[in-house]
Amino acid sequence: MSSIDTETARRVAKLSRIAVPDAALPALAQELSNILNFMEQLNEVDVDGIEPMTSVTPMRLVRREDVVTDGNQQAKVLANAPDAREGFFAVPKVVE
Repeated sequence: MSSIDTETARRVAKLSRIAVPDAALPALAQELSNILNFMEQLNEVDVDGIEPMTSVTPMRLVRREDVVTDGNQQAKVLANAPDAREGFFAVPKVVE
């Protein structure tokens, strides 16, 4: 079983950009050790021949026909544009 010390917990917190007070480091170290121990328990499970699953209940995804459309929302899309002309976004010329 792996055990994380407070110095390792301090380094993990620093790498994670999480401010952890010194008083909380022993609790963090214990929590990280618990996580690693649980991962070691999971590694002991025999999963040979088991298919990966995406859900605990078998279901079939609803599929729709893939049809290309213009979305019928041109006016809504261009409503907040600072400059729109002839149904398109107008932008300043950047290349001569």
